[in-house]
Amino acid sequence: MSSVIKQVEAKYKKKAVVDVRSGDSVNVHQKIVEGGKERVQIFKGLVILAKRKNSLTSSFTVRHIASGVGVEKSFLIHSPSILKIEVTKRSKVRRNYLTYMRNLTGKSTRLSGVDFDKTAINTVEDQIAEAEEAKIHEAQAEAHEAEEAAKAKDEEKQELKVEEAIAGRKDKAEASQEKSSHKGALKNPEAKKSPKK
Repeated sequence: MSSVIKQVEAKYKKKAVVDVRSGDSVNVHQKIVEGGKERVQIFKGLVILAKRKNSLTSSFTVRHIASGVGVEKSFLIHSPSILKIEVTKRSKVRRNYLTYMRNLTGKSTRLSGVDFDKTAINTVEDQIAEAEEAKIHEAQAEAHEAEEAAKAKDEEKQELKVEEAIAGRKDKAEASQEKSSHKGALKNPEAKKSPKK
């Protein structure tokens, strides 16, 4: 039975994941679907808990302070919506669950950093996630181009309307000038006649 469970888990597990530990400062790139649109949201913060490292359900909790309010978000490492995890800083901690961070504010929340090889930890080749992220960026670029084209068309239409309006006004002005000159000629018919010699 356990072998069957392992086979199913292996099917859904990512081939390589970033080694996330408690006390790490991370940037989590998450795919968010809103209606028919997809975008990538980056959640930055401190890892206060990392659970079940080798399991399919391995997760970590990230704490971030947004405008004075603490926000905690849990992520499944093997979730297809998690496109990328970047470890920006690794800190020295002696616990797995850093609950005491919730009571600290300001400078007291700073943890002493530890030297680590950023490139070695962050270079994880997940081709499926990279392809997904590239596809989202392409879709966003196409949508932006379509919006720009629509704006350009609207501007062209408005310019044509303005030009037509200006041309119409000029025609009306010319017509009114012709009428006024014609009326003046009718009032003084002798002014048009050439003087006799």
